[in-house]
Amino acid sequence: MIAMVQAGAELIEWRADFFKDLSSKQSVFEILKKLRKIITDLPLIFTIRTKREGGQIEIADSDYSALLLFVSQTKLADLIDVELFRCEGCISDLVEKIHEYNMQVIVSSHDFQSTPSTDELIARMRLMQTVGGDILKIAVMPTSSKDVLTLSSATVEMASETDKPLVTMSMGKLGVISRISGEIFNSSLSFGTVGKGSAPGQIAIDQLKQCLEIIHTSQSISQ
Repeated sequence: MIAMVQAGAELIEWRADFFKDLSSKQSVFEILKKLRKIITDLPLIFTIRTKREGGQIEIADSDYSALLLFVSQTKLADLIDVELFRCEGCISDLVEKIHEYNMQVIVSSHDFQSTPSTDELIARMRLMQTVGGDILKIAVMPTSSKDVLTLSSATVEMASETDKPLVTMSMGKLGVISRISGEIFNSSLSFGTVGKGSAPGQIAIDQLKQCLEIIHTSQSISQ
């Protein structure tokens, strides 16, 4: 985490599914305290990415919900990631309970196999909004360059009907361009790495910052 701060990260994500002692709330609490001390006032996302969405852990819905609510209660994180299809029929209730702790919620959906149609992507983001998401996040795997355009098109269309921040990205080599140019299509942030990445196609933070600086400088000149 120190390396992330030194690299100039503006937001930090703790992928807690990599944490071997995740079943111990006390251990999670201790790590959160240490993280907060290191990153000070940088925003912190707490994420448990489950195996069916490309993560490292299989966990019962009840345990998943309990951990997210516990972390919300500590107030040591700023944003809680909730998977859209994690707890069927209970996600609205879970998001509402997290909101009771004055926490912001990223409702997310990940497809590591393919890119759904534009209509399906928009339907998912609408559902994320309906269940109370403060930030709507979708990551998909392209099998062609057309798939990358599909995601970008869905992002542009959804941005025209919501004031919620959108975070969308295509993964893998084909999707790298979406991590650099996402903001042009109304995606609000991109994920950079320090060391080993957690998803295909992620870019080292220093390279990502250089690419974004080039885009921002070019936009400034053109204006």
